[in-house]
Amino acid sequence: MSTRKDRSENETGNEAGEEIPITVETPADAVEAAAEPAPDEISEMEIETEASEDAAEAVEGEPADPLAAAKQEAADYYDRLLRLSAEFDNYKKRSNRELAEFRKFSNEQIIKDLLGVIDNLERALSSAVDQEGCSKPIAEGVELTLKEILKILENYGVTVIAAQGETFDPTYHQAVMQQETADQPPNTVIQELQKGYLLHNRLLRPSMVTVSKASGESE
Repeated sequence: MSTRKDRSENETGNEAGEEIPITVETPADAVEAAAEPAPDEISEMEIETEASEDAAEAVEGEPADPLAAAKQEAADYYDRLLRLSAEFDNYKKRSNRELAEFRKFSNEQIIKDLLGVIDNLERALSSAVDQEGCSKPIAEGVELTLKEILKILENYGVTVIAAQGETFDPTYHQAVMQQETADQPPNTVIQELQKGYLLHNRLLRPSMVTVSKASGESE
């Protein structure tokens, strides 16, 4: 009965010229409709999502403990201070050492020039002793002058190198010649031709010497 009634209504509508929409539901539409949440479910999901985002932002934006941060910063600055202080102390020590070294040897060149004057005074004194007609007061005056110069140089750290009768040392002695002798063992300084000097234990000028050698030994 209902089928006939529907047909009659359709036929009546068709006779009146009206279009009757026909909706065909596909399987895909059915799946989407089933998957689409209800309005109540959407609002609850949005609320949960917003709450989780707000919690995450609160955790990320939460400031660290200011006291702990200040302590760490103070420790870092103190460590840098210690390092800079140690570097500055090393710099001062190095500067003082270099300055002391400079002061010790700042007069090296002028002292070297004075050594020639000392050599001439020693030769003059040696000649005055050998000559019988030389005035004794002059010889004494030369000797006093020589002693005074050597004393002044000693105050500045100048010392004479021991050579006569010592074993030849190439660090402090400069061998000018060798001489055969039976009185001294080989490689011994038997004659000092020119004195050598040290300045604060640094070689200023080597001694020029003659070195002994055994008889029959080739040079």
